[in-house]
Amino acid sequence: METVLAGSFLDDLPARLIGDKAYDSDKLDRQLAEEYGIDLISPNRKNRSKTQDGRKLRRYKRRWRVERLFAWMHNFRRLVTRWEYHIDNFLGFVRLACLHLEHFRL
Repeated sequence: METVLAGSFLDDLPARLIGDKAYDSDKLDRQLAEEYGIDLISPNRKNRSKTQDGRKLRRYKRRWRVERLFAWMHNFRRLVTRWEYHIDNFLGFVRLACLHLEHFRL
């Protein structure tokens, strides 16, 4: 998790992080809250008791937007398989794909 947060291209860390059922753990909840001040939102696994209320989990229902973005980005062959050797070139193509998707969304 540290490498993901360290590799973020945002200026500030997010206040909330939404994950799927695999991220449901007390250790990860504590670590994100204490070290980074991030509130983790993830649905409970079947074998655990409820650790979050329903209000937070309403945000999880909108997670499909991010999943849909990744599905749309897979229409660009250059992003499906990373052919670029340099990360800056790959990031440029990711940004170009986002601009292309934004253009056609309007």
